[in-house]
Amino acid sequence: MPFSSLSSLAVASPLRIQVIHAQDDFSLTLAGILQPLRLVAQLLGDEQFVLHTSSLADFSLLEQSAQIVLIVANNGLHLEPQQSTQLIEHCRHAKVWGAVGSAVLWLTQSGEMRGLRTALPRNLEVEAGDEGEAALLTPHLFELDGNRLTCCGGAASTDFALTLIDALFGAAVQAEVMQTLCIEHVRSASDKQQMASQVRFASLQPKLSEALQFMEANLEEPLATDDIANLVGISRRQLERLFKQYLGNMPSRYYLELRLKRARQLLLESHHSIIQVGLMCGFSSGSHFATAYGTLFGITPREERQRKLVGVTNLK
Repeated sequence: MPFSSLSSLAVASPLRIQVIHAQDDFSLTLAGILQPLRLVAQLLGDEQFVLHTSSLADFSLLEQSAQIVLIVANNGLHLEPQQSTQLIEHCRHAKVWGAVGSAVLWLTQSGEMRGLRTALPRNLEVEAGDEGEAALLTPHLFELDGNRLTCCGGAASTDFALTLIDALFGAAVQAEVMQTLCIEHVRSASDKQQMASQVRFASLQPKLSEALQFMEANLEEPLATDDIANLVGISRRQLERLFKQYLGNMPSRYYLELRLKRARQLLLESHHSIIQVGLMCGFSSGSHFATAYGTLFGITPREERQRKLVGVTNLK
């Protein structure tokens, strides 16, 4: 189902969205959802849009009036069976509901995503078990299937929230939010998660898993493709064939994107200077770092850092 189908929900006035979060501290996943939605609430006012935020401890206190309910979690918090059941029963009152980040795992393990396309974070696929296999796990950043929404979390949470805003309130509102957040490009639902799970490939192709481990362990001083091939005991051509078959990319390109994704995480979650971040991710030249970053993400490292500062201010 395309996200544009959500436009029918905006007929209700005001449209209500409830975000149930598993943590009180600032996280990239939670901020990525709340920052854009809070800006929409400021732009449109209570007559058109109301955003409710609740913790896992008090989510049921809200009247069953939200048309969309999202459960957001950043790391692997365990839910007791009774709490999981109560949470899902609450969500079912909404016309559209789902989860973001590691909370997607709760839905797959409860069987709620059986037969539905699900954007489970790749590092959690091994934990999903038989219930996760019953869900149609995809490599995409986020999914809408039936009335169920899922998003892998992290930086993709912002793309997900902006896609919802476009579907619910139109391109003009989305553009104004993007301008405030200094965002120039929104990734689509069909874009793929960039970080491959080593566990996912360990049983299928141990050499590929080993190569990924060498890459992730050597971000500050990147290895040459020939060196990686020698370390895992195969030829360069064999290594390139494995990457192309399983990851759809050449080793050098995948390695570059891995380093840039780490740089993005550091820019948003640490206090290291932009120059320090570049050096920590294997870029000896500031201009090379800025050019490569802009090519992949559509904004410069400086603009990315400004985005973080704006987000922290808006969350206060």
